[in-house]
Amino acid sequence: MTLLIIRMNVLSEKRMELSQTIASLSSSTRVEKGCQRCDFCRSIEDENRFFLLEEWDTQENLMTHLKSENFKVIRGARILLQEPYEKTFHTVSPLDWMNFSPKL
Repeated sequence: MTLLIIRMNVLSEKRMELSQTIASLSSSTRVEKGCQRCDFCRSIEDENRFFLLEEWDTQENLMTHLKSENFKVIRGARILLQEPYEKTFHTVSPLDWMNFSPKL
């Protein structure tokens, strides 16, 4: 499984525009081949900080998504941000979860 996390700091006057743009893309992203999750969240500490969280079954399907029209719109939304967005990728194996034991 591959996770994509995009962190965005939006201009306060563009917050609604960014939210509407990403929300409109989320439903079509969710039906793309291999997409297992697509969530758009706002920080509880900063109302101008947003996160786009995507989970993909394979790296190949994620790469196809990154070349899609949907993702071109996300890249185009950069003009609504205070600074460039931060994009990170994480590869997670099911075995990673099997060995996870939280210390409570």
